Amino acid sequence: MKFMPALKIGSPKEKIILGLDIGTSAIKFAKLRFTKGGVELCRIGIEPLQAGLEPILKNIIKDQNIKKANISVCGPSTIIRYVNFPKMTAQELAQSLKFEAQKHIPFSVSEVNLDAAILKSDLADNKMLVMLAAIKKDFLAARLKLIESAGFSVSNVDIDSVALINAFNFNYTKEDLPQAKSIALLNIGSSFSNLSILEEGMPHLSRDIQVAGNNFTQKLEDGLEIDFKSAEALKFTSPDKEKAQKITQGLESMLSSLAAEVRTSFDYYESQGTLSVAKIFLSGAGSIFPGFKDLLANILGIEVEYWDPLRKIKVSEEVDAQKIKMQLPRLAVAIGIALHS
Repeated sequence: MKFMPALKIGSPKEKIILGLDIGTSAIKFAKLRFTKGGVELCRIGIEPLQAGLEPILKNIIKDQNIKKANISVCGPSTIIRYVNFPKMTAQELAQSLKFEAQKHIPFSVSEVNLDAAILKSDLADNKMLVMLAAIKKDFLAARLKLIESAGFSVSNVDIDSVALINAFNFNYTKEDLPQAKSIALLNIGSSFSNLSILEEGMPHLSRDIQVAGNNFTQKLEDGLEIDFKSAEALKFTSPDKEKAQKITQGLESMLSSLAAEVRTSFDYYESQGTLSVAKIFLSGAGSIFPGFKDLLANILGIEVEYWDPLRKIKVSEEVDAQKIKMQLPRLAVAIGIALHS
C-alpha cells in the first residue's frame, strides 16, 4: 500500500506501468507511460471474466507485451484505519507499527501484511494522523498465486480505496473542490462499494460497503422480468420515459440502502470534527445506470457528480478516447493502480 498526495513527475527515464483491477465480473486494465513531460495513457480495456481469469491475464500479457503489473484488493480481508499516533519519525513508525497497529485492527498482526503512511504530523498534543492498512496474508497469497500462475509478476499491491484516492488527487486540486468543506469518493463496484472522505486531499475515513452493482442489477432483473445480462445492458441505453421510470423504481430501494450506509459514515465523520461533506464524486461500474447519480443526490440531499480519472492524463492516439468515454467510471481504480509508480 502506498499513499500519494500528488505523484511526482520529472524522471528523465521513461517508465511503463500496468494497473490491473481484478473484479468479480471483469478485469479492467490501464497502461500508463511516465516521461519527463507527464503521464500518458497508452492502452486501456475491460475484459469480462466469462472465460476465466488465467486465460484473460495471459492474453493481456501477450497483447500488451508486459509481464509486470500493479494490483489492488478490497473486501472483508482488507482494512484501513485512520488513527492518531504519538508524534514520531517514519522510521520510528515502521519499527513500532506491529505493536501500535494491534490496538486498532480486528485481525492478529501475525495474520496480515501491514503498511502505514503519516498523513499529518502537526496535530495537537504532540500527535500525528496515520493511515493504517492491513491485508490478510492468506487472501493476498491466494490472489498473487492466481496472477503469477498466468505469467505476471506483481510490483505493488494497493487497496482499492487508496488507488481511487491517488487517481482523484492526481487529477483534482484544492482549487477544483468546495472550499472549507470535505468531499467523498464513492466507487460502486460489482460486489463492494468503496467510500472515502477527504479533507484537502487527505483521507480521514475509508470503508467498503456490501451494497454494490450486482444488487442493483438483480433488483432490475426482478422488477423488469429480464435476465441479468439484459439488466446490465441497461447501463448503456437511453431508455424511453416509461422504461426510465421502471429503472428508477427498481434502483430506488437498493439506493436507499446504500445511501443509509453512506449517511451513517458521514454522520460519524462529521461528529469527529468541524467540517461537513459537501459533495460526492462518483465512479464504478454500478454507478452508470440511467438516473443513478440524480437519484442518489435526491436521497442524500447532497451534490453528486461523476469525476474524470483521465482529467490530467494525456491520451495516446492508440486509444479511442470517444469509445472509452462512457466506460471511464469503471476504469478509475485501474488508473489509480497504474499511477502507483
